[in-house]
Amino acid sequence: MSASSRELAELSGPALNATLTATSIVVLPVGSIEHHGSHLPVATDLIMADEMSARAVDEAAQAGLDVWRLPPLAYTKSDEHDWAPGTFWIGADELLATLRGIGRSLARTPARTLVLINGHGGNVAPLGVALRELRRLYDLRTFSLSVAVPSAPEESGLGIHGGWGETSLMMHLRPDLVAHGSATRAIPEGLADYRHIGFAGAPVQFGWLSDDFGFDGVLGDPTRADASAGASVAEDFVRIAVESLEEISRFDPAGGGA
Repeated sequence: MSASSRELAELSGPALNATLTATSIVVLPVGSIEHHGSHLPVATDLIMADEMSARAVDEAAQAGLDVWRLPPLAYTKSDEHDWAPGTFWIGADELLATLRGIGRSLARTPARTLVLINGHGGNVAPLGVALRELRRLYDLRTFSLSVAVPSAPEESGLGIHGGWGETSLMMHLRPDLVAHGSATRAIPEGLADYRHIGFAGAPVQFGWLSDDFGFDGVLGDPTRADASAGASVAEDFVRIAVESLEEISRFDPAGGGA
């Protein structure tokens, strides 16, 4: 392991135990393996969580934080894409069991803080449950942060999967894996007419599968995506993540340390 590496799995067991302290922050990237249309790889969410968490941890460490990174969790709850070959998923109960096991293992080290950096929207709900379970079961300080990929104005707020934001970010992170020439606009225009029903942030949520909308599992308009926009998305996320890790390092739910 290089002197500057923050990869926890590169340490030996005794070195890990001697290195971590009660104030150490351990980051677990959480991705997914799922269909992302014909222009993006099935590992899109995993790549985003892995690459962006690595950048954030490195910058946070350079800023003086005691932060370390576990290898990413690839197989998670992405059954909304189960209809599409190339999606490899586990159920919510299996994901929670896996996270409980990871939390139990972390509790055997001196570290007391676990931060989940998530790259897949379908994981948000089970990760929220896991935060409370790991807090209760193992007395860990638990947090989650998702890689935010914005929608373009032309997407009517519906660019949530394989659209402009994700495609731009992937063109920045792994341009070799993006088949931009096969990207097509996939906006279910009728959804924008509803005042209350929508995706994350709308007052009324609804159960959906990614083939419900008349497209090939894509929701958004990746046709105008570009790497420079993806670089800005990445820069914004890393800045927010480093600021968040700094707040986490001094967080006190009773109100102190703000």
